[in-house]
Amino acid sequence: MTLAKVLGIKPEPKKVEEIEKKRPSISPFDFVKDIQHGHTNLIVDEWSEKQYNPFMINRALGFCQDTVIQANEMNSRPGLSKKMQNLFLLNTIRSKKRFAPWVKAEKIEALDLVKRYYGYSNAKARSVLKVLTTQQIDYIKERLNTGG
Repeated sequence: MTLAKVLGIKPEPKKVEEIEKKRPSISPFDFVKDIQHGHTNLIVDEWSEKQYNPFMINRALGFCQDTVIQANEMNSRPGLSKKMQNLFLLNTIRSKKRFAPWVKAEKIEALDLVKRYYGYSNAKARSVLKVLTTQQIDYIKERLNTGG
């Protein structure tokens, strides 16, 4: 028996904020997975609606050929509530397993070398890189090689 029961003290009810902090967050990828082949509507209350990130979800859906139009529609209507956007996507996208890799910027090694050697920004280094020859880039690489 606890001391609170012996003394007849009722414990204070937990605050809503404390309860919501203990909830696991819903990632944008969970929403995308649900939209693409779950169709269960993860938005059930205000807390779950706050977890919905329209930008990330529309971006993820924009990589697939058969969902890009629906994602573009939601991008063109940012005034809709998050719940309405989710319902639109749930009801217009057919259930299907999709995989589209995220497009990432390509890494140019010579760009980093030029930036370090001359102290230029990305834009200026790109313009200089068009002018430099491969011998000059090799020279810069040798000069910046610290060894070890």
